[in-house]
Amino acid sequence: MYNTRLDGLTEYPFQRLAALLATAVPEVGAAEQLVMSIGEPQHAPPALLHAALAQQPLDWGKYPPTPGTLAFRSAVAGWITRRYKLPATMIDGEKHVLPVAGSREALFMAAQLCVPPQKNGKPPCVLIPNPFYQVYFGAAVMNGAEPVFVPATKDTGFQPDYAGASKDALDRAAMAYLCTPANPQGAVASLDKLKAAIALARKHDFVLVSDECYSEVYDETPPAGALEACAALGGDLKNVLVFNSLSKRSSAPGLRSGFVCGDAELIAKFNKLRSHGGAVQPVPVLNASIALWNDEAHVTDNRALYRAKFDDAAQILGGRFGFYRPEGGFFLWLDVGDGEKAAHALWAKGGLKVLPGGYLARPDVSGKNPGSNYIRVALVHERARTADALQRLRRILESNM
Repeated sequence: MYNTRLDGLTEYPFQRLAALLATAVPEVGAAEQLVMSIGEPQHAPPALLHAALAQQPLDWGKYPPTPGTLAFRSAVAGWITRRYKLPATMIDGEKHVLPVAGSREALFMAAQLCVPPQKNGKPPCVLIPNPFYQVYFGAAVMNGAEPVFVPATKDTGFQPDYAGASKDALDRAAMAYLCTPANPQGAVASLDKLKAAIALARKHDFVLVSDECYSEVYDETPPAGALEACAALGGDLKNVLVFNSLSKRSSAPGLRSGFVCGDAELIAKFNKLRSHGGAVQPVPVLNASIALWNDEAHVTDNRALYRAKFDDAAQILGGRFGFYRPEGGFFLWLDVGDGEKAAHALWAKGGLKVLPGGYLARPDVSGKNPGSNYIRVALVHERARTADALQRLRRILESNM
């Protein structure tokens, strides 16, 4: 009486974390409990968001169109063109852009779009970096594709090399997920690596799904994007879908507003699919989103807050636990030897909730989980609270690991 593919899903990382910490009660003391396990931005959203949502209240009484409004799609196309310095006519909002209810929902639904019953006469597979964002795995399983995990470890620069996958996997690949900047490691795929990934997707006829939701939270250099790589390859968007949202860029995860941009044929089919089951965006949300995509001042301020916290992290943790300053995103990926043990100790002794890295990965061919030595720490709270938490984290790890 249910879809038995659900049996192939594992517990979501935060459910596993709850089970791990169920018997750990933080010690009594003055230390503040702080959740640093979830990538939920706690910076205040820009004031212009509230003003934009309050405009044209009668629009709440309208059924929203699945493809959004032309004004929204044009605003996104304009932002993409400015951000990646693309030719003015390369991105057409009418053909290449759709609104989505945050990137998570759309990244999951992308597999419904891209995974066929068979690929080259064989069962399809989906290429996934390891470690990875759990939605990729769930999307593959629920659409009848085999998840094929490709190392994204320190040895590979924390980005996957899909060209190194087996011939069988490349022949069967329906799609490949690529996250840049990476969650959890913060590594950025270079323009050359993106161009190579696109060329590989076109050679083997699979869809490159580029998850770029952390693209505007970076340390020094704006990360390259897959659409920028398409431009460098001649401007064709074939076999490429790019996902982004306002959750991280504008500290507005509750707005549930993002976009998908790419191959016009795939976008048309995605619109057809989403008209049946997608979460559509209310018109006031689309209008508020336009205001956010058109404003860079709040993004610059937001980025400065994260940079300041990474300055503090470098001072507090530099030289310890494999600390490195990530190129993008807002996570620390710390090598603590045993991620579960560290997460348990940090909660029990310091009231700090972090995520064991092993919950974001799967064992490789040798049986080793590439995330098991790590913890992921989200620097999403205000600066002083974050610095205090990192000081506690260091003391507890130094005395318990």
